[in-house]
Amino acid sequence: MRDLMKLKVFTAMLICALVLAGCSTATGETNVSKEDEQNEVQPIAIQGAMDVEISALLEEMKDYKEEQHGNYTFYIGKIAGTPVVVSRTEVGMVHAAASTTVLIEKYNPKAIINQGTAGGHDPDLHVFDTVIGTEVMNIGNMRTEHLDEGQGMKPDEWLFMSTDMREDGEEVEYETFESDPELVKIALSVADQYKYGEVVEGKVGSADFWNREIDRIQWFHENAGTSVEEMEAASVAQVAKGFNVPYLSVRTVSNSEVSNDNIEDLETAGQYGAEYAVEIVKAMSK
Repeated sequence: MRDLMKLKVFTAMLICALVLAGCSTATGETNVSKEDEQNEVQPIAIQGAMDVEISALLEEMKDYKEEQHGNYTFYIGKIAGTPVVVSRTEVGMVHAAASTTVLIEKYNPKAIINQGTAGGHDPDLHVFDTVIGTEVMNIGNMRTEHLDEGQGMKPDEWLFMSTDMREDGEEVEYETFESDPELVKIALSVADQYKYGEVVEGKVGSADFWNREIDRIQWFHENAGTSVEEMEAASVAQVAKGFNVPYLSVRTVSNSEVSNDNIEDLETAGQYGAEYAVEIVKAMSK
């Protein structure tokens, strides 16, 4: 009987010791994790939809680690000693939103620079000019008024819709998303480093649509105030807003139907835009 009591006491003591050890280990791991998180240097994220829009960034990084998450590729390294993550988003609004969500969840960037090429809407912009997108807008988010059968379609009467975001439990409507004002200032501060055209502030329009009808392009420019169009920026801006990550839009004109430029050069525009993004990163690191 006495031996049985001793065994029960020993067993109870052993269980308590194991539980305490487990709690101590768990607490230690939590403290280390929090300390690591506090000491972690958040990278600057730079996005491009295509290889031609990120190749100059990879060349600048030289040494980098490539990681794949789903269909999306990320390159981790440094530019001028600053930690960066280069993200190839792939082309289109859904790809841009999905890859940006992965980017934020996996790499916790302190800012996102969404850069790349675009088609011109403003007739005063020429190929290789670069637009700092102080605003970005989903120009594919539209509705139509009712027309009876046989009354046809009237695209010039389509209406832009706002984007709903839930903030602190309340719905907030956004007609456009703004780039972070401080990032805009930094980008403009190195505008003199860009030697291939003008650097201007403007509005970037995004949609899964490639417009080449001049009247349609002019309609967007006049009614939405767009400077250029592309297929990712508004999705990225919306996701960045949802996660409270500072965002900057930078787009280099690769083609224009309205400026009388007889040139369409996606590869060169992608190179020039990425080189400018490098200068922005360097300025941010200071």
